[in-house]
Amino acid sequence: MQTSHPAIEARPVSSILIVDDHPLYSDALESALEMMFTGCDIRKAQTLNAALETAQDGFDPDLVMFDLKLPDVTGVSGFKTLRNRLPDSRFLVISSLASVELVQSLLNEGAAGFLPKDTSTARLRDALAKIAAGGTFVPKDFRKAETEGVEGPAAEFDHPKLAELTPQQQRIMRLICKGKPNKEIAYELSLAEATVKAHITALLRRLGARNRTEAVVVVEEAMAAQRGDEPEARAFLRR
Repeated sequence: MQTSHPAIEARPVSSILIVDDHPLYSDALESALEMMFTGCDIRKAQTLNAALETAQDGFDPDLVMFDLKLPDVTGVSGFKTLRNRLPDSRFLVISSLASVELVQSLLNEGAAGFLPKDTSTARLRDALAKIAAGGTFVPKDFRKAETEGVEGPAAEFDHPKLAELTPQQQRIMRLICKGKPNKEIAYELSLAEATVKAHITALLRRLGARNRTEAVVVVEEAMAAQRGDEPEARAFLRR
């Protein structure tokens, strides 16, 4: 996966800091990591402050496994704080809640990867191998769509109803989502207004919508569902 940040230098993992407030999950993660990295110095912290104290005591881990939800901080601000304190460490964020937008924000802030908390051991092993080799790991469901040179709702995500729209209907739907009236749509696409109306009638039928407003709702809900864009995940970006 290509990102806008510089490649992370490949180097072995000999020390890890797990930042997670759930002892059972943290212990299970530690056991899995001990099998993957023999002789690795693994330490744990249940709060952001505890992690900062560990860093202040001189522990500079090769890898930080960071949960976004902690008792003393929620959201990306805690990640940024620890990332600034440990600039040479690679960060793998593990969270039960995220969206494409949130994950992209974490990558922009220097994260080396993201994994949901229900990840299998095999997927964890793949992620750690890629990060240790200097790469970035993000599951397919959380990757930013690469749609260069393509316009329209269907270009942004894969949704059955929108995939049924013709390219012209996709362009019209995109302009409808921007609030454009039929006359402006006709002007921008160099079409007769009657032709635009015919296209809208057809796309409403395909989307199962009774009017333009319902069509916009269908598109916006489909986009949010495809991104995993839950309200709480969006709130993380403001914290």
